Amino acid sequence: MIGLSTASVRFGNRTIFENLSFSVPKGECMAILGPNGRGKTTALRAMLGFQRIDTGQRRAPDIVGYVPQTATSQASYRVIDVVVMGRAAGLGLFGQPKAEDFAVARQALERVGAARFEAERFDHLSGGERQLVLLARAMATGSDVLVLDEPGAALDLANQQRLLTLLDGLRQSRDKAIVFTTHDPNHALAIADTALLMLPDGPALKGKVDEVVTPEHLQRLYGVPMCFVALEGTGQRAVLPAFAGARAA
Repeated sequence: MIGLSTASVRFGNRTIFENLSFSVPKGECMAILGPNGRGKTTALRAMLGFQRIDTGQRRAPDIVGYVPQTATSQASYRVIDVVVMGRAAGLGLFGQPKAEDFAVARQALERVGAARFEAERFDHLSGGERQLVLLARAMATGSDVLVLDEPGAALDLANQQRLLTLLDGLRQSRDKAIVFTTHDPNHALAIADTALLMLPDGPALKGKVDEVVTPEHLQRLYGVPMCFVALEGTGQRAVLPAFAGARAA
């Protein structure tokens, strides 16, 4: 399980969030949505202990698989070595990775569709490719908690689909707690069990994804009219902002 209890974070005189409480148990996937500057990334960092909280408590296991929002490192490590770094917590202070650790890393790269990058330098990859490698590193930790900060932001549509399919497979196995932030409500509708909306004008709203990710709540969240549209032939639906297709109108 991972989460926050009555947590508050302030930067000087600015309150980022206050009395924020949520928990994500093993077997549940939660999406966090909110406008820029509302505290989505800060909430993740507070949860992980990277950000000091002014009030409240955090709850997290010792090892968490974490995928940050950006991957700008210029370190000239091979991709396989970056993923093996996810095994570091189990190696001890002076331990060296063993064949088993490299095998786990290769399995993780294969699972995210990035095995072809194994021998390449991490700093030579595109932003989207780096995100896939960092996802593999998070999975290689073996943690039963995965935390991802806007994991699809740098990915093209095909790799967003790969990411969502992978995370949904992990969700369906019900052996991990998964928390991710996103600006795309459709990502939440696709794979999340619950959603946390960091509303700009009041306390955060948490609940089952179908009950929380609605046009009414999203309009309040982003200040843009929203609507559901049916995806022909699939039986599925997507949520769109009012400006989608405005030129055709």
